[in-house]
Amino acid sequence: MAKANKNTLLKGVLAAIILAVIIGYYSQGVSIGGLPLAALYEMLGQLFLNALTMIVIPLVASSLIAGIGGITLDRSFGRLGLKTFFYYIVTIMIAVLIGVGIVSLVSFDQFKPALDKISEMPTNIQLPSSGYDLVKQILFKIFSGNIFLAASQGNMLGIILFSVLFGLGLSKIKGPSQASLLSFWQGFSAVMMSVTHIIMKCLPFGVFFLVARTVASGGLTSFSSIGFFLLIVLLGLALFLFIALPILLYMRGVSPLKYFKAVSPALVTAFSTSSSAATLPITMECVQINAGVSNRICSFVIPLGTTVNMTGSALYECVAVLFIAAMLGIDLTLIQQAMVVFLSLLTAMGMAGIPSASLISLIIILNTLGLPAESIALIVPVERILDMFRTVVNVASEAGCAIMVARWEGENVLPR
Repeated sequence: MAKANKNTLLKGVLAAIILAVIIGYYSQGVSIGGLPLAALYEMLGQLFLNALTMIVIPLVASSLIAGIGGITLDRSFGRLGLKTFFYYIVTIMIAVLIGVGIVSLVSFDQFKPALDKISEMPTNIQLPSSGYDLVKQILFKIFSGNIFLAASQGNMLGIILFSVLFGLGLSKIKGPSQASLLSFWQGFSAVMMSVTHIIMKCLPFGVFFLVARTVASGGLTSFSSIGFFLLIVLLGLALFLFIALPILLYMRGVSPLKYFKAVSPALVTAFSTSSSAATLPITMECVQINAGVSNRICSFVIPLGTTVNMTGSALYECVAVLFIAAMLGIDLTLIQQAMVVFLSLLTAMGMAGIPSASLISLIIILNTLGLPAESIALIVPVERILDMFRTVVNVASEAGCAIMVARWEGENVLPR
């Protein structure tokens, strides 16, 4: 049933894109009662973006608190935890750097004339211009001083720090208070994931209005950049999945061919569901049964990776932000690109493993940088398609990290 629902949503998004292109094309210059249809599409599309933005803070905070509070109950921050986080950070960083490298090698100039026709988006970007300014801005966002002010301003770095500290504090208390608080945040997290699923059911409508607005404002030529963005992300994901990850596995003494054979059922499931959380049971079976990783390692690394190790999502978010900045005519310096890398790494380690969760992470990054959230209209048409591919990379990285940690712990898993 879940797979059927995902396929229905995908078909709905594809149908919405086609319909939006047709209607948007014939809506160019058309007004009803003095109101341009393009403006109407923009308003309705913005409502969908507002719905996404609305759930960002409660979703991220509850996921982190429930995840960290529950994980530390099992003494996860010991030697095994350090090794696991080491591989998570390494794989995410490699993926993000691949994304930065690809974007730096391509040119977006051919798309600028088309995008100039699109109605202006406010760009009050406040990126730092020096290394000192970068560190200062990040530190003051992380240590905001007022958690409620941080929430009202959408300062997700401050929210993330508070949630991590709250989760750690929750793991230290004992007795009924710990059990009741942990149960509350786990329930709250489950509710927010359910709310996210409800909002995502409106994704075809949101895609329709955002695409129709883009086409009605800039014509069909404004649509050409989307295909280019799609190819860039797919190339980056492929480079990580088929080159970077196999190299890491080989360096740890694991046979890449045996690895792909062992985890292939999980990768197929990830592609069809677009959810690393939904794929979790299959992933654990593949890693434990097919690959031979012990239950001690598998039961810790894989569930943790479902929230923390969003490698494909990190690559996607990094490329998306750099692409959007280029489309808006903003040339980012190396220091500013470093901030994009940092934010992509941070948000990828705190997002729920549910379909299109990267849209929420992307909004967080754009808001932090001062870029308009509505600029995701430039990439939303291919969001659902890319969601399937990046979920495959997310799951592949989770399984790969579990196997590498097992090898590091002395288990003879999939020897080359």
